[in-house]
Amino acid sequence: MRINRRVLIALAVLAVAVVATARAHTMFLKLESFFLEPNSTASVALINGDFDKSENVIDRDRMTDVSVVGPGGVVHPPTSAWRDTAMFHWDADSVDTAMLTFDTGAPGTYVLGVSTAPRTFLLLDTAFNNYLVHDGVVDVLEQRERDGTLGDDATERYSKHVKALVQVGDARSDGWEHELGYPVEFVPLQNPYELSVGDVLEVRFLRDGQPVPNQIVYANHEHNHQHDDTGGHVEAVTTRTDGYGIAKIELNSGGRWYVRGIHMVQTKSEPDVDYESNWGTLTFEIR
Repeated sequence: MRINRRVLIALAVLAVAVVATARAHTMFLKLESFFLEPNSTASVALINGDFDKSENVIDRDRMTDVSVVGPGGVVHPPTSAWRDTAMFHWDADSVDTAMLTFDTGAPGTYVLGVSTAPRTFLLLDTAFNNYLVHDGVVDVLEQRERDGTLGDDATERYSKHVKALVQVGDARSDGWEHELGYPVEFVPLQNPYELSVGDVLEVRFLRDGQPVPNQIVYANHEHNHQHDDTGGHVEAVTTRTDGYGIAKIELNSGGRWYVRGIHMVQTKSEPDVDYESNWGTLTFEIR
């Protein structure tokens, strides 16, 4: 019996899609503690999965930029500064995670950043819609409903761009406001290490250096482990940027935080790509 080629492709892609949509696949830079000592060696994990655990290692050839910004300037660690290590979790033996080792210098607020090259994948109609629901890209889902395209398969080109703010020693510095020039980027308007629980952190979301109004922004912290019916995290903060691209994050808990946003648009620039998405995250810690 001859099986239609589209059916074969659909079955293969659906198998991947079921796994892909079972969990979020956001990328973060995460440290055991975001408070470091001056003139010391530290490690940061490049998490690709959710904030609790990574699901795979990011290949070095996907990294288009790796930056450490401190009072002494900008350093781009070499590939040799990375290693893969097993991180253990209660529901799995171990998951390999990419770890960056870097040296701190003088006291101050540092920025760490990683940007990845685009990749393209195809999802069938239901799998793509479920993915939009799971990762909170509701504007695109609603547009597909208005356009009557919920039944259409979708090819998406995506890339991820992550930052972490790290406090080295006690002295604050102006590094926290440094823009890395990534395709999308969260830029804080205050140094979070000058804020406390109960304060509000303002962040500006940029696309190609320009503020993005009405962008959905999510934020959460390590002490909030609620899940919805899809298995996704219930975020501590769900908001939108204003006309100046600024979102306000109420810091209602201490601990390690993330802010995340997915900028997804339909694209006609290439005949084989339907959507282009750029994922941005910002991580830090509040005491």
